[in-house]
Amino acid sequence: MDENKTLTPFRIDIPQADIDDLRHRLAHTRWPIPVPGRGDRTDFSRGIPLVYLKELAEYWGDGFDWRAQEEKLNEFEQFTTVVDGQTFHLVHARSTNPEAVPLVLNHGWPGSFVEYQRLIPLLTDEFHVVIPSLPGFGFSTPLSGTGWELARTTDAYTEIMTRLGYARFGAHGTDIGSGTTGRLAALHPERVIGMHIGLDRGRLGLVGDVFPYPDGLSADEIAQIEAVRTKDAAERGYLVMQNHRPDTIGAALTDSPVGQLAWIAEKFKIRADGDDRTPDESVDRDQLLANISLYWFTRSGASSARFYYENEHSGLDLVMGSDVPSGWAVFDTHPLMRRVIDPGKAIGHWSEFTEGGHFPAMEETELLADDLRTFFRGIS
Repeated sequence: MDENKTLTPFRIDIPQADIDDLRHRLAHTRWPIPVPGRGDRTDFSRGIPLVYLKELAEYWGDGFDWRAQEEKLNEFEQFTTVVDGQTFHLVHARSTNPEAVPLVLNHGWPGSFVEYQRLIPLLTDEFHVVIPSLPGFGFSTPLSGTGWELARTTDAYTEIMTRLGYARFGAHGTDIGSGTTGRLAALHPERVIGMHIGLDRGRLGLVGDVFPYPDGLSADEIAQIEAVRTKDAAERGYLVMQNHRPDTIGAALTDSPVGQLAWIAEKFKIRADGDDRTPDESVDRDQLLANISLYWFTRSGASSARFYYENEHSGLDLVMGSDVPSGWAVFDTHPLMRRVIDPGKAIGHWSEFTEGGHFPAMEETELLADDLRTFFRGIS
């Protein structure tokens, strides 16, 4: 039987019982016993500080208004559709501009379509914006089964764009979303008019593993890269767990809202050394908690972790569409970024910013919007 290709209108409407349950759990949290010497709310050297985590949890339970966030998110047209047996949720923000370019925005973990909430209004003058949620993330749940990795997901995204009536489109992504963006361009160059990647200095942590050391580096430059690699390795505890034991951590993330809060909020602290901003000083606190609330209400802490397992065990290599115009925007950049990542200057559009970090759509929304417009105007 042929698959039903219907796009079903969707509105977010979390049951009040689920909201009440979240507040009850937060109010009855069983906290760790404080350790002397760990009272600095900006010291993330051992993970998220307890004093800061308590601040966020208290606001999440008593000050955060999910219904207000829900209303804002419902301003965007949304659909669900079933591809290869899996339900996918997508935002479809259409432009009033008849010449607008369809643009698919690809999120990663621990992001979601909420990550692009403030970016959408800055793009719809020139783009029809489409934001699919990865399988197992947000309302692209529950998972229909095992085997949902980058390749299968990319095929599903291509089908979604077909169902929306877009034969040709651009693609942008960060984090895992750079993987779906690159694979879209590599496998469907006849459809992808351009691919735009957002990244940060943490990409230098992959030198020696994914990217080779370029020739001619001085001892000091090698030391700088090694410093980034060391810091990056210290941030990868979550990655090892989700790559290999997602069901173990998934149980904790589904049962404990503070556990889910700590697991995600810590990732919004990753910045250059010496930057003591807390996560909710880097991004808007309500937007951060709306994103985390989405994981909580949909129980996708567990299923999003499984996406990592599937990719780790898929045998897939990272691919980028070399025959498709490429734009890379580096936030919180490092002086060696292009020399290491693009030594031959093969990437046609390369931008570097000292501002921002791993979540540019939330941290530096206007910079990202401007770079997307500049890139796609240059190839249209």
